[in-house]
Amino acid sequence: MSRAAVLEGTGEALHPAGTRADELAAIERSWASPPGFLGWFTHVNHSNIGRRFVLTSFVFFLLAGILGLLIRLQLALPLAEVLDAESYNQVMTVHGTAMMFLFAIPAMEGIAIAIVPLMVGARDMAFPRLNAFGYYVYLIGGSVFFGSLFLGLAPGAGWFSYVPLAGPRFAPGYGVDIWTTMITFIEVSALTAAVELIVTILKLRAPGMSLDRMPIFVWAVLVMAFMILFAMPAVIVASSLLMMDRLIDTQFFVAEAGGSPLLWQHLFWFFGHPEVYIILVPALGMVTTVIVTFTRREVVGYNALVLAIVGIGMISFGLWVHHMYTTGLPFMGRSFFMAASSMIAIPSGVQVFCWIATLWGARIRMAAPMLWVLAFFAVFIAGGLTGVMVASVPFDRQVHDSYFIVAHFHYVLMGGAVFPLMAGVTYWFPKFTGRLLSERLGRWSVATVFAGFNLAFFPMHILGLQGMPRRIYTYLPEMGWGDLNLVSTSGSLLLAAGFAISLWNVARSLARGAPAGDDPWGAGTLEWATASPPLNSNFPEQPVVLGRNPVWDWARSGHRPIVGGLSITRRETMVTTLLDARPQSVQVLPGPTPWPFVSALVASASFFGLIFTPWAFVAGFFAAFLSFLAWFWPRKPWRED
Repeated sequence: MSRAAVLEGTGEALHPAGTRADELAAIERSWASPPGFLGWFTHVNHSNIGRRFVLTSFVFFLLAGILGLLIRLQLALPLAEVLDAESYNQVMTVHGTAMMFLFAIPAMEGIAIAIVPLMVGARDMAFPRLNAFGYYVYLIGGSVFFGSLFLGLAPGAGWFSYVPLAGPRFAPGYGVDIWTTMITFIEVSALTAAVELIVTILKLRAPGMSLDRMPIFVWAVLVMAFMILFAMPAVIVASSLLMMDRLIDTQFFVAEAGGSPLLWQHLFWFFGHPEVYIILVPALGMVTTVIVTFTRREVVGYNALVLAIVGIGMISFGLWVHHMYTTGLPFMGRSFFMAASSMIAIPSGVQVFCWIATLWGARIRMAAPMLWVLAFFAVFIAGGLTGVMVASVPFDRQVHDSYFIVAHFHYVLMGGAVFPLMAGVTYWFPKFTGRLLSERLGRWSVATVFAGFNLAFFPMHILGLQGMPRRIYTYLPEMGWGDLNLVSTSGSLLLAAGFAISLWNVARSLARGAPAGDDPWGAGTLEWATASPPLNSNFPEQPVVLGRNPVWDWARSGHRPIVGGLSITRRETMVTTLLDARPQSVQVLPGPTPWPFVSALVASASFFGLIFTPWAFVAGFFAAFLSFLAWFWPRKPWRED
């Protein structure tokens, strides 16, 4: 890196000629995104793309939540007629698919895209245009999938699309075809984000941020990204095979023709159970981040936390068969997966003990993000205990496909993902808006959501033990399930009211919230070392990291070491070595362009065409090739200043 100079401990940097104000203005111009409606389609800045991911995912969360309320209203009373059988199946399928594929993973990836470059001291993601392409793929695919419900074309085979129910014999029409093509398409977005995050974390960290100085949240995102790379291809293969069974009469899942319906379950759950931990792992990183900030102390057991996160990521790929205990698999095989399913509680417990040790004896600041974390503790531990229960083959065979599983599933995912996600959104909201959320409304939201959640989902444990199966749209009064279902539906309405308070809090704070300042929480990680909202370039001067909480380190030492030498008139970020983050080179990043959006449109048209004819893939291949050719066509090279 010929033009860079690391000046540790001096607080000075080498700059091109000109005043500091002129330099800052030049840097901001070089990193600025085009204004206006048309300019919106050219943005590649990670901050913009990350916020779009988060906002879009919460829109899908809102829509899926409304569908969940319809499910609960239908089941509130015996023989209710809110939805007929077919509509109920479609609503349940879209609700589950949206929560898993359109909300949970994209929301976690969106926060990672927005926060990780700031946390590691980079100016942007490693491949900004690929980042934008991934968002447009997600937006288009998710919008089309939800639109199928309003057009009466939604799938009705469940969010897991088990065959033969999802095959052409039992699911005619275009519903399952839309599910298979859109799931395949949307997972392309997840894979692009995973590649972006891995390269950014491993190669664009600030000088001095060695692997043992990375924030726990960054470790969690790195593990999540690798899990996506290994898990997502399985569901893409599964949905592609089902697509071919339906479109060109292959027989991959048709038992009478030599296919195997169990093959679908193996492929789907090899993705499906790691997916739970893909969602959970970054949420655990958010919990650690909030605890460290609101106790103002180093986390206890940093190495143990990192190893626990890595352990969860690895073990999660060895327990998918616990979804298949009732399928007649050999006893020895089931025993292996029972052991793995129980074993994954160990690294989760290690993290809980590290959090308790960090909180023990600390003067905890009880702000809204911390309250969301405390609510998470109660719900997640309860969900973890029922997880150990269903890991046991004898117990699982009794409650399999009952409402006990529905209760466990929501306790783990809502408690383990949504509560930490709300903590993270509340914590980082000032970073991207420059305004504080109302603390009073935040407390009301935590209390209402916590009460509504437990009122909605705890009775489902009892319903499951009483024999109520999942995926039924009505039941007889003689079954005796009416009272608990009514309680559950009342809780779901209270839960919705709690999230409505959060939505009002966000809208109110955006309009007239109190100014936050650059670091309203007094946090120690690097994202709080720059302006709130962040500058276009994130860091006009490349910081140097000397510890795990650099902002606190700088405050104690009284100086802030930086790196000089990056250009002020083009998009440059620093590349560092993998292990110890020593300056290695400078990467010139591409600027705004509409071609990622155009390429996403072309790719989406190709996938939509597959619903009707396999020839759409052939035509789409050549159309996509032309759009990518325009995307990568060499432009006029940058000139040195």
